[in-house]
Amino acid sequence: MSDVDARFAQAQEDVKQLPERPGNLTLLRLYALFKQATEGDAHGDRPGMTDIVGKYKYDAWAALQGTAQQTAREQYVELVESLKNGTAA
Repeated sequence: MSDVDARFAQAQEDVKQLPERPGNLTLLRLYALFKQATEGDAHGDRPGMTDIVGKYKYDAWAALQGTAQQTAREQYVELVESLKNGTAA
């Protein structure tokens, strides 16, 4: 397991222990980075109009199209670290 993979695994645990729940846009970013890091580019059908949350999640993930999985892992770790430190934008 590479250093980035180990830090990614730790960040997955750390995000569950955050002192306060991140805002919806940050949660979407975390979701999209996680999906890109673990599954690669978005696939499958985009949810329909009746699944608003699913549509937003899919769109956030699809916006990362072409981002390397390793890069997504690094960005996920950086975002979790900034949330832990209280420096997230």
